[in-house]
Amino acid sequence: MADGEPQPPSLGGLTRVFGRIGLLSFGGPAAQIALMHRELVETRKWLSEDAFLKALSFCMLLPGPEAMQLATYAGWRQRGIIGGLIGGGLFILPGALVIGLLALLYLHYGTLPLVQAMFLGVKAVVIVIVIRALVTLVRRAVHGVQQGIVALAAFLALFLFSVPFPLVVAAAALAGALLQPKAQAMQAPTPQSWRQSLWILLIGITLWLAPLAWLAVTGNPFLTELGQFFATLAIVTFGGAYAVLAYMTQEVVVTLGWLTTDQMIDALGLAETTPGPLILVTQFVGMLAGAYQGGTALALLAGAVTLWVTFVPCFVWIFAGAPLIDWLDSWPRLRAALQSVTAAVVGVIANLSLWFALHVFFGAVDEISFGPISTVHPEFATIDLTAIGLAGVAAILLLWRNWPLAPVLAICAGLSGLVSLL
Repeated sequence: MADGEPQPPSLGGLTRVFGRIGLLSFGGPAAQIALMHRELVETRKWLSEDAFLKALSFCMLLPGPEAMQLATYAGWRQRGIIGGLIGGGLFILPGALVIGLLALLYLHYGTLPLVQAMFLGVKAVVIVIVIRALVTLVRRAVHGVQQGIVALAAFLALFLFSVPFPLVVAAAALAGALLQPKAQAMQAPTPQSWRQSLWILLIGITLWLAPLAWLAVTGNPFLTELGQFFATLAIVTFGGAYAVLAYMTQEVVVTLGWLTTDQMIDALGLAETTPGPLILVTQFVGMLAGAYQGGTALALLAGAVTLWVTFVPCFVWIFAGAPLIDWLDSWPRLRAALQSVTAAVVGVIANLSLWFALHVFFGAVDEISFGPISTVHPEFATIDLTAIGLAGVAAILLLWRNWPLAPVLAICAGLSGLVSLL
């Protein structure tokens, strides 16, 4: 532990804090990262500002949900592997339980119009959360003209040119490394042995793939195919769920025929308004596909398989790689590369925030292309004044009155449901 950091909390204290984070982790990665920063850096000072930012940069380089991996790192930093399992596990658990319940309700009661109407209020709150979080991230991660340019370039590359997210991260890291003035590496503590990290990686991957091997030999062919599909998705999910959403929809709807396009849209809408990482949409998809193949029992098994293959690798990457973060950061060009990636994260989240706001405030959003430019354009005739009004209520309560998140979510969801009934 770094000098000046407090003594690690008890396992009970760690569980209470990460349980709270998991329950309130609405709003996607921007809001979730801001929530963890407030809880872990500002309030409890379990992590320094520098450690938090270095860990965030490292997590952005990994496949999988960066906010969940950041929670895993924070828990690991306090209490080792047990702490990491608590931090990452509690970040996932509330959302997974809610998604599982919603999937079962969806299967039995269809589109649930009143519930979907209430979700509009939650989405309006999410927009305000993301705007507040984005401002916080800009202040924390963008220092100087160079990092500002990187953040803006990342936003434009994604929003206007649809550049794949891994290329944006790679370009930001390369720019940061090349533009860093030549300097000698600083002295840093020797990291844990590479051999130990490799052993953790080997054991973790073996545990991850063991259930798939067992299913392939003795299990249901559908579960085997589902596990293999989402395991593959887990190792290419750079940049969060949005980065692979189009690919997942194409495969699930067209190639595999598990769901319809409308069901995929419903899945995304439900996942966007539950706590935890948006990639939990895979659990919803898996459960619906399982139900259509073999009823409720298979739906529950499919959900469990999907959760396992999606999130176990996230723990493995952190436990194997996190001990090397400080050592890697001692090298100036590597440190500059990570700082540049952190600045690019601001552009990435700004792009996701704008995309989300457009789809909440407008009933129809079209894709438009002009040569190399490929972006989205809202149909202004479909503007949703109710959503805008709810966002205004959320802004007043959250930004001006500084109310806690939970009651604001409840109020806006209730107002949205009332409007739909009237």
